[in-house]
Amino acid sequence: MSRRLIRVAVVGYGYWGPNLVRNFANTDGCELVAVSDLQPSRLASCARLHPSATTTTRVRDVIESSNIDAVAIATPAHTHFEIAMAALRAGKHVLVEKPLARTSDQVGRLIEEAQRRNLILMVDHTFVYTPAVQKIRQLICEDALGEILYYNSNRASLGLFQDDVNVIWDLAVHDVSIIQHILKKAPVAVSATGATHVHGTPENMAHVTLFFENSCVAHINVNWLSPIKVRQIFIGGSRKMIVYDDLEPTEKIKVYDKGITVDRSAQAAHQLRIGYRAGDMWAPHLGASEALSIEAQHFIDSIHEGSSPITSGTTGLQVVQILEAASRSIVAQGNPVRLNSLGKAKALAG
Repeated sequence: MSRRLIRVAVVGYGYWGPNLVRNFANTDGCELVAVSDLQPSRLASCARLHPSATTTTRVRDVIESSNIDAVAIATPAHTHFEIAMAALRAGKHVLVEKPLARTSDQVGRLIEEAQRRNLILMVDHTFVYTPAVQKIRQLICEDALGEILYYNSNRASLGLFQDDVNVIWDLAVHDVSIIQHILKKAPVAVSATGATHVHGTPENMAHVTLFFENSCVAHINVNWLSPIKVRQIFIGGSRKMIVYDDLEPTEKIKVYDKGITVDRSAQAAHQLRIGYRAGDMWAPHLGASEALSIEAQHFIDSIHEGSSPITSGTTGLQVVQILEAASRSIVAQGNPVRLNSLGKAKALAG
């Protein structure tokens, strides 16, 4: 039996919106029916590429239309909550570009509204859907790496300066969502430092540390003032280690059979002996599918099946809570902020 087409509208046709439009136009089980943006020139460009979709400068046209089942939002972060809430109250399923909203309170209200109306609320954490991150998650779930000791990432480029979010909410959010997806435990505390070099703008570079109950630690470096673009992640396990370079055209993931051995025998009790293991490197095969294409299909499938998406409102809430804690830590010049079992942040005495 064929499934009813989900009629999708995209709000925002600036930086990320064209990617959403292109993918939904090619996703099975849905139909791209409308695109909204405040700038007529952008809509004219969209109309040339997607003539069957209605274009409008009024978001209300999308929200109030009975011909739309789902809305994908790619507007500035400070507008996410208002547009998403209006769409949910109008009975529409919602996909929101990261971050889901600017505060955990706003995200919680969106979750409650979606649950009350039995609607899908999903956040666009695109990296979670990349074949590379899916492979890393598989290797960790299979215990191929052993105990995870650390996660180190470096995300840097020249720009894109924004006035409503700092570099943590723009770039570190990717790593927080990846860590949330691939690791089995949530962080218990967050520490962050940052700096701004353009008066009147948010922090343009920052260092974030996530602490876990065990010895695992995650370091995230993000920077809008780098002369080159860098997208690298290092994951160290007790058995194997991974280097993930998202800018590599082919071998994005390399798995190294390298590490250390520790001699804790009775004979060596008075002296710690550390040996070094150097084995082979291999690059696992990864699918060629575009992450956003996988994500768009997952959104449509979740609507059809009534199932919770991988990057649901709840996972989006946990990410925002960590980002809030990091922002509070920056204000406190790096003092750690603890995350309790509910994910809410509490400053540590220091």
